[in-house]
Amino acid sequence: RISRSPSAVLTRLVNWDVVIMAGYLWHQIRKQLWLGLTIGLAALSPMSHGAEPRVLVIGDSLSAAYGMALEQGWVNLLQQRINEKGYPHQVVNASISGDTTGGGARRLPSLLSEHTPTIVVIELGGNDGLRAFPLKTMRSNLETMAELVTDSDAALLILGAEAPPNLGSRYTSRFRDTFTEVANTYRARHLPFIIDRIFLDPDLMQSDNTHPNIIAQPLLLDHVWPEIEPILEE
Repeated sequence: RISRSPSAVLTRLVNWDVVIMAGYLWHQIRKQLWLGLTIGLAALSPMSHGAEPRVLVIGDSLSAAYGMALEQGWVNLLQQRINEKGYPHQVVNASISGDTTGGGARRLPSLLSEHTPTIVVIELGGNDGLRAFPLKTMRSNLETMAELVTDSDAALLILGAEAPPNLGSRYTSRFRDTFTEVANTYRARHLPFIIDRIFLDPDLMQSDNTHPNIIAQPLLLDHVWPEIEPILEE
């Protein structure tokens, strides 16, 4: 028979699943409490005149500060520069290491709904190239994201990517052109991949020869800034 004593029931309940769930719930509670406190303080501030405009960056490891602290990455440096220049925008970094254009297309609708950004920066595609995904699939994903951003009335900046040269010149050329063509179709700003300035300089790369190091992060920001600042001023 199953014991009905309180101590027996408690013993059965205290297991790793419950502990993990309790920790998760506490994390969510703290997260919501902090968010509520932040919103409350913003509402009390005399400088508060409604929601601040937001810049949403949806990318992969290049924007997720792979191999370093998140605050050392170029996206966080973007927030610092925005603050220094006196723009009111808040940067939301929704980048995930290893993400692809397919992952971005699936995540973007909820991100747009949650953050209602005025500017969206798409930095995806590098992992599509590393996995030699069909170009038709990548284009379709990019077009889906571009259309979602356009429909939301946010400005769009697409950062180009490169495919590995071992995939052949035809694939790599068409891969590169896909970003330009999608940007032109949706009248988005576009930046080509910065392979010559950073990725061919060993002093700017991590030991894996794939990800830029801390020294390179300000250079990544400097590359992107001329395309972002005009949108901030609009």
